[in-house]
Amino acid sequence: MLFGYSNKAHDGYLGDSVVGEWCNLGAGTTNSNFKNTAGNVNVWTPKGEINAGMKCGMMVGDYTRTALNSAINSGTVIGVAANVFGSGLTPKYIPNFSWGSEGVKRYELDKAISDIANWKKLKGRELSDNEKSILTYIFKHY
Repeated sequence: MLFGYSNKAHDGYLGDSVVGEWCNLGAGTTNSNFKNTAGNVNVWTPKGEINAGMKCGMMVGDYTRTALNSAINSGTVIGVAANVFGSGLTPKYIPNFSWGSEGVKRYELDKAISDIANWKKLKGRELSDNEKSILTYIFKHY
């Protein structure tokens, strides 16, 4: 399921997933929704992993983007305003405001807001002060 103003163009598989608003999944971005072992998929939560059953794609927070040919594991959780790129499969959890798929480097708040504003402008929209306030809160507290 893609929410408002999110993009998934070009090749790649997007199965059994939830993608928030204003996301852009780069060409060739593909997620798995089934384990090669035919076992259950676990999904990360702040209180530990939970069993999601045999099929579960990815959950992606608002304003997140993936690079070309991103390969995303089944049951992966990607936070708000992450810029996902790197080689190989992503980790099962990528925090809010991550820069890269390892989550080692944090996206700078001003840069993230500027980039989000550029994406919204591309669609003839503007990033509101309320959205900036919410993003700032998430950046500082999560």
